[in-house]
Amino acid sequence: MAHLDPDGAGGGAPDPGVLHKVRSLLAKAESTTYPDEAEALSAKAQQLMDRHAIDRAMLGEGSRAGPEGRTLLVEPPYARPKFQLLTELARANRCRAVLDTDRNVATVIGFPDDQATVELLYTSLLVQGTRAMLQAGTSSRTRSRAFRQAFLVAYASRIGQRLRQAAAATVSEAVRDHGEELLPVLRSREVAVEDELASAFPHLRRMRVTASDPAGYAAGHAAADRARLGGQEVRGRVRRLRR
Repeated sequence: MAHLDPDGAGGGAPDPGVLHKVRSLLAKAESTTYPDEAEALSAKAQQLMDRHAIDRAMLGEGSRAGPEGRTLLVEPPYARPKFQLLTELARANRCRAVLDTDRNVATVIGFPDDQATVELLYTSLLVQGTRAMLQAGTSSRTRSRAFRQAFLVAYASRIGQRLRQAAAATVSEAVRDHGEELLPVLRSREVAVEDELASAFPHLRRMRVTASDPAGYAAGHAAADRARLGGQEVRGRVRRLRR
């Protein structure tokens, strides 16, 4: 299976000009003191990346290489809820994610434009979610493993719902511009990703992630509603692995 190098270079990588615009939007989102403005800037960044990927797919750009695999380290503690967040992001952006539970290494399979969006969002939303989890309270209950596990499970689930709604809106807008012929193009890319997944990982098992603390689940759901979906610039980055 092909693997993108740690700098994200390779066939079909996102346009540098678009990435510059996205990073500028994210930097403004981080620096503003107005939450509504930050939300709008972050959402615009996500929309720009998603629409860029759809437009390139319609034009046939970046499709020669096909879907590829990018590996990321899902660091403990709470590796499984963190991977659930990555899975939600991958599905919302036409990718799939697989976790090696022995090494806590995830592989995101998809086209490079979509993978770039997944990584930008995962970096930001994981930082936002972890910060919110740690700020949820100082009592022994809110510091318990059960509370924090439930918090992150709910956070990932709700983020997935929000992203699917945003992705559907972006596709609808693109269909208005490109016409109905866009839908078979996107579907063919989904099929290509599924085929690559089956080829690279023929013996997959479904992973179960549990949550047993109702208060933690409710707090995580609320934190996801407050999260900035475009991803703000954060200090640090997700660790990619070389093969």
